[in-house]
Amino acid sequence: MSFQPDDDTRRNLMAAHEKAAAFLGLVCTGPAVFGTSGTTIGRRAESVWLRVSRNSRHRAPRPTGQGALGAEQLIPASVPRPRLHNTADWTETGWFYQADVFDLVGPAVSSTPDLRDDPGLDDGWWSALKDALAGIAEAPSAKITLRRTWVEQVFPKYLGIPAPAEVERTTGHGDLQWANLTTGPLKILDWERWGLVPIGYDPAVLWVSSLLVPEVADRVRTEFADILDTPAGRVGQLIALAEMLQAVDRGYYPELAPLLADRACGLTGVTPPQVTDPDLVRWTMDQQQS
Repeated sequence: MSFQPDDDTRRNLMAAHEKAAAFLGLVCTGPAVFGTSGTTIGRRAESVWLRVSRNSRHRAPRPTGQGALGAEQLIPASVPRPRLHNTADWTETGWFYQADVFDLVGPAVSSTPDLRDDPGLDDGWWSALKDALAGIAEAPSAKITLRRTWVEQVFPKYLGIPAPAEVERTTGHGDLQWANLTTGPLKILDWERWGLVPIGYDPAVLWVSSLLVPEVADRVRTEFADILDTPAGRVGQLIALAEMLQAVDRGYYPELAPLLADRACGLTGVTPPQVTDPDLVRWTMDQQQS
């Protein structure tokens, strides 16, 4: 999903970024880039990238083995990603801030999670992505990304069917969309949600984020058919579709709405309900982030 910060949040994040840069002895240049979550800001500092995120104070300190620091410690070195060099955390006025210093890498495939044009990725890029997901699956994790309670709510709400009796899981990235992948060479960005994800969820997120560009969506399905075309992979697809339909219900990605509904109906035989429930939306966001 993609959320843009309001003016007060932007000013707060800018001030936090300046504070982190001063503490870490970094001189930042170039424009500030706000993340698609709406709670992060990044900026170049010579040969590195300084990223600062803001969360509610009760999330302090960083959970062991999770997020960017946990990924640096536990994800195999073979998985292409910006390496983490330094961190700084602090709390202030009800907020918990995390500053991370990463390798500076090339541009993302897309400035938004959903793809609008064919980026022309070659066979080597796709092969590297498959190898990367296989490498991530080797890492240990205790964090559950997308909790069972959330799945039980969104399946009837957004797909019109009961939640599956079982969700098989593997270690995955948890946010594998086009703003979190670089073009060449491949680097996987933003490791805040990595953990135990439903099997097939990562490629399914990439698939639903590609539906406006059919040739790329078809390529995702071809590359990951061995995962997606399994019973567990079908559940992963449905979870990704439900999550994106929830985003549509909140006002995001309106162009994707008919395509998501069509793909969901193709998998379930049921036309997804078209409903809006702000209270449930707020509750599901809390469940995903807890």
